[in-house]
Parts: sequence; C-alpha cells; structure tokens
Amino acid sequence: MTKALDDIKIIDFTHVQAGPACTQMLAWFGADVIKVERPGSGDVTRSQLRDIPDVDALYFTQLNSNKRSLTLDTKTKEGKEILEKLIKVSDVMVENFGPGALDRMGFTWERILELNPKMILASVKGFSDGHHYEDLKVYENVAQCAGGAASTTGFWDGPPTVSAAALGDSNTGMHLAIGILTALRQRDKTGRGQKVACSMQDAVVNLCRVKLRDQLRLDRLGYLEEYPQYPHGKFTDVVPRGGNAGGGGQPGWVLKCKGWQTDPNAYIYFTIQGQAWAPICDAIGKPEWKNDPLYMTPKARQPHITEIFATIEEWLADKTKFEAVDILRKFDIPCSPVMSMKEIANDPSLRASGTITEVQHKERGSYLTVGSPIKFSDMKVEITGSPLLGEHTDEVLAELGYSKDKIAHMHAAKAV
Repeated sequence: MTKALDDIKIIDFTHVQAGPACTQMLAWFGADVIKVERPGSGDVTRSQLRDIPDVDALYFTQLNSNKRSLTLDTKTKEGKEILEKLIKVSDVMVENFGPGALDRMGFTWERILELNPKMILASVKGFSDGHHYEDLKVYENVAQCAGGAASTTGFWDGPPTVSAAALGDSNTGMHLAIGILTALRQRDKTGRGQKVACSMQDAVVNLCRVKLRDQLRLDRLGYLEEYPQYPHGKFTDVVPRGGNAGGGGQPGWVLKCKGWQTDPNAYIYFTIQGQAWAPICDAIGKPEWKNDPLYMTPKARQPHITEIFATIEEWLADKTKFEAVDILRKFDIPCSPVMSMKEIANDPSLRASGTITEVQHKERGSYLTVGSPIKFSDMKVEITGSPLLGEHTDEVLAELGYSKDKIAHMHAAKAV
C-alpha cells in the first residue's frame, strides 16, 4: 500500500528520545529514515536500562522502529564524503546536537544549502535561539520545570511535580514532526528548503496554555473557582497546584474503588459535568440532590464539592473500578478507570487498534511497543522492529553509488 511519505528521505542524526520520537512517526507514515550512528556504539539508548544483556534496550527499540541504521564517522574524510552524498539525495535532516556541532563538523547551514537547496534542516533544542538559557543542557524533567508544567502539577501542600508522560521529549518530537511536514508543504510551493526548530521549553509551554489562561484570570480576579482552594482556601499571585482537580470548569477527582487498600491503581477519575448532574444523582442514589438549591447549579455545588466527592466515593466502596465505569457509562457520565501500564499492555481494544502492538526484533525476539496513535482510513500503518547497529550501512552506501570494493575500503578506513 502506498504510504503518504514514501517519497521522503530523512537523515536522522538524533539520539535518545525527542528526535527519535519525531523521526519514528515519520517513518511509520512511509518516510525512509536513515538513522546515522557512531560506529561501535550507536545511540546511547541502545545500552541504557537493558532488560536483556548485550541486546538493544527497550528504550531504543520503542523509539526507532521502521528505520534503517547507517554507522558513520563524520570526523574522517571518507565519512564526510558519504554524508555529503546523502545530503544531496535527501529531503530532511533532523538533529539534536549541541549548539555549533554541525558547524564544527563542516556542515554549516550555508554548506548544506550548497549541497541541496531544498533541504529541510530540523532541530530539537532545549531552549530557543537567543534564549538566556540557550547554553543549558535540557532533559525531560528540566523541560517540564522550565515550561510551567511542574509548577502547576502536584498537590497544593507539596512540591512542584513532574509528569510521567514525556511532555518534554516525545511531545517536542511531535511538534517538530508537524514543523517538518509544514516545511515540506511550503517547499512544494517555493522550491526552497529551510531550517525548522522546536525547543523543549516551547513545546511544554504550548501544552500548558490553559495554565497561562488561569494565570491571566488569576491576575484579574484574584481567585480561580474551579480549583480546590476555592472558596475556603487562599490564593497567591501564581497559579496553584490543584492536585487531581478537573480543569475547564468541570470538577473532577480521582476516587477510591473496591480494593484500593492493596491495589495502588484501584481508582477511577470522575467528572461532574454540568449537564450530567441529574444522571449523576440517579446513579449514586441521591435523587434528592437534583432539585436541592445547595446542589442544583455548578456555582452552588462548588462549596460542597469535597462532600460530593466523598459521597460518590462511598458509593464506589463495593465496586471495582471496571464495575463502576460499566455502571456510570450507562448514565453518560465522563469517567475512566485508572489504568496501570500492565493493564494497558494487555488491553484487548488497544491491541486490536494497533496502539499497542507486538513486533519482531532480530536479537531480542518479539516485544511490545506503542504503535501509531493516529488512524487513517486509506493508509495502514505497519510497525517493524528497530534496526541493529549499522544493519543497513552497506545497503545505504550501495544506493549512494559505492561499489563493493569501495564499501570495503570505507570499512577498512573506519569511516563506517
């Protein structure tokens, strides 16, 4: 089946998570992604957090499926020659080197344009160009703290808290993928390449825009009515941490279910949606609340929201999280069981949709990975195993016009 990006060739100079997440998604959609790695070692995640000795770690396999691996030492004359040829025939180069690294390799933006005026050079950065912190090294949790996520996550009586979700890394990769596709579309119109960059701080800020909304409201009003601190607590001049409170004017909370004493995930998330108030009252056996002036409207309920959630939790005490959701869904109440990663890995619906998929690896055998979250009606996304280090080196060199003898010379010269 034809894939949307099967005419796009990408040089992937990225490592660890943000860049590989970006290029992996483009590879899923058909792009020929050539992962360029250091001979002998490769991406550092090949050996990080291993569960099987001397085999590529899951950290690597889950971020590099559908790619080809080319080992290349760009410090050698032969390595530079190979990269020049690759640039000439490629559409996109993605990198997450430190500032100036490409320039020191001899591949300035001007040089890249000489080799290929249509090249898209995409970069993952910690902070944007010109930022007063642009020299700082950035990892996942650094980005979450710099982007406003940590200061607004956690409980009001505890410290700033980072999310387990990769808001800094994979999220930045997704933003960069959008930028690359946009630049390719613009190239169709102009015939010119361009540089595209996404900083990890900027990507986190983009996901925290509703917290900026709250800051602006707080500046004007002095309080935020949907936060647990309202109306009995105090607000400072910054957006507080709201625990598990629901945003957007729809109160919500994580509530205990049967078995919570021994199961750390025996909980559901329960949202008190305004138009669902009457069904909620019926579901939890409190029909008298439907017409009680103390509970009839969202504004009236807010001072009693803790009491309301406590009552719902009492109703949940003899129900497992799955039993509770099966009852509540009949009343059209927004809710969900708190799913553990083990439950997600074995969820039949996620398996059937391809969101969780099993793929084969040449050394570790089969392993589970996350498939495409985006589904298409006219394109099947097929996930293949990640490449071994240098697995496709000879193949890529042959495509660039090198003979078998020349390829052997490149190996002897330790250029690949």
